[in-house]
Amino acid sequence: YEFICHLIPPPPQDWNRTWHVGNPDLTQCFQNTVLVWVPCLYLWVCAPIYFLYLKSHDRGYICMTHLNRAKTAVGFLLWIVCWADVFYSFWERSQHDSGASSSTQAPVNLVSPTMLGITMLLATLLTQYERLKGVQSSGVMLNFWLVAVLCATVTFRSKIIQPLTVCVFRYTTFYIYYTLLLISLLLSALSDQPPLFSEASKDANPCPEIGASFLSRISFWWITGLIVTGYKRPLEQKDLWCLNSEDRSQRVVPQLVRRWNNECLKVKRPEEKTLYSPKKAPRGERKEGVPVEESEILIMKTPQKTREPSLFWALCLTFGPYFLISSLYKIIQDILMFVGPNILRLLIQFVNDSSAPSWQGYFYTALLFVCTCFQTLILQKYFHVCFVTGMRLRTAIVGAVYRKALVISNAARRTSTVGEIVNLMSVDAQRFMDLITYINMIWSAPLQVILALYFLWQNLGPSVLAGVAVMVLMVPINGVIAMKTKTYQVAQMKSKDNRIKLMNEVLNGIKVLKLYAWELAFKDKVSAIRESELRVLKKAAYLGAISTFTWVCAPFLVALSTFTVYVMIDERNVLDAQKAFVSLALFNILRFPLNMLPMVISSMVQASVSMKRLCVFLSHEELQEDSVERSDSISIEDGVFSWCRNDAPTLKRLSVRIPDGSLVAVVGHVGSGKSSLLSALLGEMEKLEGSVSVKGSVAYVPQQAWIQNATLKDNIVFGQERKESWYHRVVEACALLPDLEILPAGDGTEIGEKGVNLSGGQKQRVSLARAVYCDCAVYLLDDPLSAVDAHVGKHIFEKVVGPQGVLKDRTRVLVTHGLSFLPQADLILVMVEGEITERGSYLELMARDGAFAEFLRTYANKEQEDDESGDICYLHHHHQLSCRHLYNHYSHVIISITTIVKLSVFWEYMKAIGVVLSCVSIFLFFSHHFASLFSNYWLSLWTDDPVVNGTQPSREMRLGVYGALGASQGIAVFCYSISVSIGGILASRYLHQSMLYNVLRSPMSFFERTPSGNLVNRFSKETDTIDSIIPSIIKMFMGSMFNVVGSCVVILIATPLVAIIIPPLGILYFFVQRFYVASSRQLKRLESVSRSPVYTHFNETLLGASVIRAFGEQERFIRESDGRVDHNQKAYYPSIVANRWLAVRLEFVGNCIVMFAALFAVMARESLSPGIMGLSISYALQLTASLTWLVRMSSDLETNIVAVERVKEYEDTEKEADWRHDQSSLPPGWPTAGNIDIRGFGLRYREDQELAVRNITVAIHGGEKVGIVGRTGAGKSSLTLGLFRIIEACEGEIHIDGVNIATLGLHELRSRITIIPQDPVLFSGSLRMNLDPFDGYSDEEVWRALELSHLKSFVSGLPDKLNHECSEGGENLSLGQRQLVCLARALLRKTKILVLDEATAAVDLETDNLIQSTIRTQFDDCTVLTIAHRLNTIMDYTRVLVLDKGEMAEFDSPSTLITKRGIFYKMAKDSGLV
Repeated sequence: YEFICHLIPPPPQDWNRTWHVGNPDLTQCFQNTVLVWVPCLYLWVCAPIYFLYLKSHDRGYICMTHLNRAKTAVGFLLWIVCWADVFYSFWERSQHDSGASSSTQAPVNLVSPTMLGITMLLATLLTQYERLKGVQSSGVMLNFWLVAVLCATVTFRSKIIQPLTVCVFRYTTFYIYYTLLLISLLLSALSDQPPLFSEASKDANPCPEIGASFLSRISFWWITGLIVTGYKRPLEQKDLWCLNSEDRSQRVVPQLVRRWNNECLKVKRPEEKTLYSPKKAPRGERKEGVPVEESEILIMKTPQKTREPSLFWALCLTFGPYFLISSLYKIIQDILMFVGPNILRLLIQFVNDSSAPSWQGYFYTALLFVCTCFQTLILQKYFHVCFVTGMRLRTAIVGAVYRKALVISNAARRTSTVGEIVNLMSVDAQRFMDLITYINMIWSAPLQVILALYFLWQNLGPSVLAGVAVMVLMVPINGVIAMKTKTYQVAQMKSKDNRIKLMNEVLNGIKVLKLYAWELAFKDKVSAIRESELRVLKKAAYLGAISTFTWVCAPFLVALSTFTVYVMIDERNVLDAQKAFVSLALFNILRFPLNMLPMVISSMVQASVSMKRLCVFLSHEELQEDSVERSDSISIEDGVFSWCRNDAPTLKRLSVRIPDGSLVAVVGHVGSGKSSLLSALLGEMEKLEGSVSVKGSVAYVPQQAWIQNATLKDNIVFGQERKESWYHRVVEACALLPDLEILPAGDGTEIGEKGVNLSGGQKQRVSLARAVYCDCAVYLLDDPLSAVDAHVGKHIFEKVVGPQGVLKDRTRVLVTHGLSFLPQADLILVMVEGEITERGSYLELMARDGAFAEFLRTYANKEQEDDESGDICYLHHHHQLSCRHLYNHYSHVIISITTIVKLSVFWEYMKAIGVVLSCVSIFLFFSHHFASLFSNYWLSLWTDDPVVNGTQPSREMRLGVYGALGASQGIAVFCYSISVSIGGILASRYLHQSMLYNVLRSPMSFFERTPSGNLVNRFSKETDTIDSIIPSIIKMFMGSMFNVVGSCVVILIATPLVAIIIPPLGILYFFVQRFYVASSRQLKRLESVSRSPVYTHFNETLLGASVIRAFGEQERFIRESDGRVDHNQKAYYPSIVANRWLAVRLEFVGNCIVMFAALFAVMARESLSPGIMGLSISYALQLTASLTWLVRMSSDLETNIVAVERVKEYEDTEKEADWRHDQSSLPPGWPTAGNIDIRGFGLRYREDQELAVRNITVAIHGGEKVGIVGRTGAGKSSLTLGLFRIIEACEGEIHIDGVNIATLGLHELRSRITIIPQDPVLFSGSLRMNLDPFDGYSDEEVWRALELSHLKSFVSGLPDKLNHECSEGGENLSLGQRQLVCLARALLRKTKILVLDEATAAVDLETDNLIQSTIRTQFDDCTVLTIAHRLNTIMDYTRVLVLDKGEMAEFDSPSTLITKRGIFYKMAKDSGLV
């Protein structure tokens, strides 16, 4: 060093010249050596690594562009300039030599330009190599030019301020060199065009990240376009970019699957070595019994302890390398965290030292700004890498689980339910994603703690331990609180589940509740559960308050204990600004890792559980791929099959050959193994012995039709190519044409999940059509004709399966119970208990009179019953569905329009809490933050106390006040925490109660229009949000808001000049926040909308795995699943980048405030005390975190407060008439006679529809029995709905015993007349509650009613008698028993008017006769109206009312009507009564 510069006058570095002067400068020698060598060194170190990286990451080359030419030209010019310097030095030397001058040239003038020249050449060559490898913008080169420019700038300044002996040539070359460097820096910041043949160019809407420049990538500028779009209008699916190729399923999933398979192989290999000697292997090829023996040996010799394949290791190998980058970022960020407090220390030192030159203050400020900005970029890059890794991990796990689900054996499949397997995808994959973000904290948190303690020890010495002790104590306290909270959470979830279950039943049985006027009883039941839920919530709220108290007070207690110990240990210990505020800043840093550690550990425990579950699933046994051989015939030889390897065989001693092109019928009783035979042919069962061979392609129709959530056409075509003529032929043959006419969009109709909008028969026909369309060689048909009506079955057999059908030349194996088809079969196989007992043609078997003949006798009776009600009920059902579909669409539109939340919603919430309590809470927040501010201000005053004889005189007083302020802070925190939580509970109680009341008060039409899912969602998800999420978000929002305001106030007090800066920064902050919130909410919505299709498709696949395998469509389904996952990640990726975009911008605003606070403090150092300056900057340093948190919370608050709006929306919907009137004018015991007088009555279902019944005038006397009959849709039920005022009359009126029912309260009316409804609805609860929810009758009365309804013997036989628990919907009672329970309800109420809506197909004749006889005897003196479907029940009634098209057609006694030969006569004739 000395030697190189030995001819330059000053020493290499002179601190008097550089640091302790007003105008600093670096020595000439330092400038010519270090400043020149640093950029060179950087590039030479990076080049080899970068070269290798580029070699392995080839993106295709970029054509020569103007940008590239410019870069190359500037590079060469720089090289020429450097060499010019070198040659000039040689020339100077030769001049000196020839001039015999004594002074010789310093070596530095040769060495430095030579090094620089070679480096410039390297830089130019690297630029070209980057172009060939397709790099559009390079970080390595940008950083090189940046370092070079910074180093040259120092020299540039030095050359300007102190011109030494000026060498004109060198000055000129340096200025040219400096200009060229600046140009290079500018050029390297630009991005080149995309490379030729790159993958991105094939995408319709490629992600701009790939082509973005380096600066754009690190600041996430490239997503700004999308965010602006989202601000202007709601984002749609088409606005989203394609995923980057390295994030797509087709790239990510195979990597994990490959590594996992390697893991599994590693585990299997050691076992095999111990089992086989290689010489024996060829013997296994013979067809006899050898393989069986060998497999038995295998099972016997398997070692007891086997190593599990490690999914963790497979994940590490797949995602580890990319994830390690994040660890590198994290280390840098952890170190940078401590720069802030150290610069704060230097700044306070600078203010204390009045002799220090003022440029040092500016230097520290600039350094602080640069470091905080650099820290921001590094931290956001770290998060980005973590989130992207998490995203890829989820993609890989979902893909691996999906692929496994398609090959898993049936035995393994039975060990877990569909729901559990879907959870592996949704819940467990999500847990990994969450963990990835924090996993680095496992090593990073201890590192941060150690660094913080090291700096604190330097600052305050051993008294730090007091503070640390307080912090460590806090951890177990919070641990205990967390455990307790968890138990409360479990209890609350249990109550919530019960409440939702009950609500679900109430909504499903709402019609019955209204008919019986039972709404209030159920409202009280729901409210009781809700109260117990709120009690638990309240306890949790008190715990939460303690927890908040400990965390908010922790930093203060830590500071207090540390400072107390510090000043009390020794008289001489003076608490000055530097010690106090640097310690506070360090304590603030220390809080974070201590908070995070318990969270990370619990997150890791959860993830390890998920890992185990995934590992178990991915290790499940797979189907034997070689169980079915492809050959030229269809046969099973000596087959023994079971569903699980360890079970007893289901099929035994099977030997069967199926002739080509024949129709084979398989018959047998239920459970004789017919379906298993088909499964064995498909290879779905475990083959224990024998061989199976199949010729050609196979199509399979399962017993339970499997329908996809797609259009009808897609269900039939099933991924084959489209052949229109063939398609129409298939649809016609499968009797689907009439159905296509009914469906709203023909074969383009979207079919719901599991085929909800098709009847059973239609599903079965679609399933058959799919198989026929596929045009295979072999058809395995598992009873496809069971679900269709007899005449349709006949049509299908003739057109499809039979000898003249579409499939006549194909081999067909048909499992069937339909006996009429058997004579046409070529071969019949009779199965009994898993064996084929008889085989032969129909005539042969009939002649034998064996099992087959017996089977015929069993099923012959069933054939007679012919059911045609299927399609009619379907039509009605479908109409409802299409209405629902419209409504769903409508509600979806509503949700997306109201994205901007109105202030009125907040006001509603405040009113729900109570305005007084709200104001008190806000006041408590304010007082807490005021106390906190004041205590820190007090600390700054204390640190500014003059030191007398080495001590501060009034330190006890200062310490006492500081402690008291802390205590008042604690009290305020505890109070506001409790007041907010209690307020939240009051609000949720009020909102839930009013919603429940409003929903129950809604008319029936409301429930028909609103999907019950929407309502249940309001009672579960939205209520849960109001219960637990909103109060905690409000606490955090208020906390961060007051933090931000408080910090600004302190900075303003310290340095009033900041007032110039805060408004523009505030406006910038506001805009960034508005932009972000708008787009982020849209992206969240798009992400959640696209998430459910992933799970529904998976669900579907699990249910139809055997069909998919039979058709060999696995690849297509895997592609479809991958596509859906990618589609979902397409919305998720921009949302994580948007979060980074926001964080970079917000932290930049925060960093600016820190910089200006420091800058103005340096400017005003004469008038500022060190204490105030320390206070101001330590507050500024905290501001960044508070700002980011404030935006997070405000966007969360806006997202979640919508729940209040949704819960309130049922206030404005239409309501029924009042339930009860205050002054009831009804005589007691009304109706006494039971006269019903209907005058000109008419009603309609909706405003825009025709009248459903019109001008009906009937007088019914007390005690009469009247039957109401008519064809479907004649208005029979509408009339009863009008009588109960479920639908209000449009014209006319009904009088009962002279009272107009329209003037009564609904409950007064409905509780005095009784109905036995068509479908018997029971609720979960005791039997007694189902009979008498209001507890208005004694046990004797209840038993009497049960006896009369023929249920007494059944109920007294139950262990709990009347307290027997009915399950949801009364499913643990038979249908007949449920109908009798409804009869018992009627007997218990025993009113003068009874309406009987007769059950059609639901009840067997025996129950029906019981009900009729009871009604005849028990309701002898009552008026009975019966809506009759079976005319024989009403032939002995007094009169019959015949309705036709909503009008009264006939009304007289049955015998008179028959003689009139009108409508009634026709109906009676059809029923065979006349």
